[in-house]
Parts: sequence; structure tokens; C-alpha cells
Amino acid sequence: MITIYHNARCSKSRAACDLVGNTLNPLGEPVTVVEYLKNPPTVEQLRALHRMLGGSVRDMMRDNEAEYRDLGLADPNLTDTQLFEAIAAHPILLQRPIVVRDGRAVIGRPTEAVNTLFE
Repeated sequence: MITIYHNARCSKSRAACDLVGNTLNPLGEPVTVVEYLKNPPTVEQLRALHRMLGGSVRDMMRDNEAEYRDLGLADPNLTDTQLFEAIAAHPILLQRPIVVRDGRAVIGRPTEAVNTLFE
């Protein structure tokens, strides 16, 4: 099962969907596309994604969004829980695309990063 956390307005996200659908998935594994702006992930789902991605919670966040600035999310004293709650409440903050396969995940920026899930 392959899951893509997708924003249809994002060219990188569209490219990742195309790459998975037309190039990297020759065996036709089932693909679920989650339009996370319409169906935001819960805090628990974000924690699970974080475990698969590794790195810091901030690596999952788009720090160039107005919400990041407006909510004061650059504050280094914020806990991971506070950051997860901010992403859940404001899903525009989630990096995109995120592709999940076999218990591993990558942020598809650059799009070629998705290739590592199929090696």
C-alpha cells in the first residue's frame, strides 16, 4: 500500500503522484491519495508519519506559510505536541508531498526523493 499526502495545487505534489502512478509502481500496488487540506491528519496520524520520516517535527512543517509566522511557530520553546497540534489545526503547514510505503516515508522535495521508497 502506498499513501500520498497530496495538495493538488502544488506542482511537486502533482509530480510525485505522477511519478508513483506512472513510473515507480510497475506492480500496481494500491495507492491512496490523501488530500490533506480537505481531510487533515490527526495528531496521532502526524506522530506516525513523523516516526516514519525521522528527523525533527519542524522538518515536516512549511515554515514559509503565513500561519507559521502568525502562530509564532518559530518559537524554539514549543513542544513537539504543540507543533503537531498546529499542523492538525492548520494542515497547510504540512510539507508536501509525503509518500508512505512499507512503513517508510519521505517528503517528495525534490520529487526524486520518492525513488528511495522503491529501491
